[in-house]
Amino acid sequence: MAIKPPRLQKGDTVGIVTLGSPLAAGRINEGIAKLKSMGYEVIVGEHVYSANGFLAATPEQMASDLMSMFENQKVKWILPARGGVGVEGILPYLDFSVIAQNPKIISGYSDITILLNVLYEYAQLITFQSLLLIDFKSNTPQYNFNQFFNATSTVTSPWQITNPPGMALRSLVPGNVSGPIVGGNITSFLGTLGTPYEINTDGKIILLEETHEPVNTVFRYLNHLLLAKKFDHCAGIIIGECTNCQPAYGINYNDLINQFFVPLGKPLMSNLATAHGRFKATIPIGAMVNMNTYNRTLTVMEPTVSP
Repeated sequence: MAIKPPRLQKGDTVGIVTLGSPLAAGRINEGIAKLKSMGYEVIVGEHVYSANGFLAATPEQMASDLMSMFENQKVKWILPARGGVGVEGILPYLDFSVIAQNPKIISGYSDITILLNVLYEYAQLITFQSLLLIDFKSNTPQYNFNQFFNATSTVTSPWQITNPPGMALRSLVPGNVSGPIVGGNITSFLGTLGTPYEINTDGKIILLEETHEPVNTVFRYLNHLLLAKKFDHCAGIIIGECTNCQPAYGINYNDLINQFFVPLGKPLMSNLATAHGRFKATIPIGAMVNMNTYNRTLTVMEPTVSP
């Protein structure tokens, strides 16, 4: 059974880390100010403001910051500044036994989804595809905050993963299946194939989303995952948004879903508000979820945090 991190409460301490690409100091400070205004204490990792080309710091330095947050007894929630590139580089420098012994809420999306799934696989920790520090700003939809804090502050179950009003889930292949939910950004997962850290989809409900890629490139990525047998033994598939993904050869994103995924015959839902979209549903990676395409529901069957 997956480890549930202790629930989040007002006044708790948030540990800020940068684990991939750098972020401008002004954006970091804006996010920290927002967190403090919401009633949280903040600790900043040593290399949060660093910049070294397209990485914030060396993989060893970024991993050291992350481990320091897991080892710090004050920190209840670890919040990466952004994704970008390079998160997979920190994985060999993590101590998963220490992480399992010091469970914390950790959230993020984009390249951070590599880390979220690896922490579930190697430390059995439930993680959250949800907010990054860059989302703590004045124009972030309240829906995004509600989704995250409902998932991380309450121990009630079951609970529904729902879209914002006016955005309907689509049922494309019938089925009613349950399993741990895994997944996230398609591009990020490709970089882990053939490594010890590639995503394990056997018996899982797999969620996929993408951003800023033309549809023919998304097709190439999906075909790579298909050839890597990532859809062979999954229980079901949820397709999130592909934000700013332009049609190619007369094929749009919904066409691609119908042409690529429907023939696989796996229970299939699409149009979940995810990650790179304006509205971000919170996905508890590693939690047991029921996907019922007959009534278009996604139900988290267990609490995702502990009392």
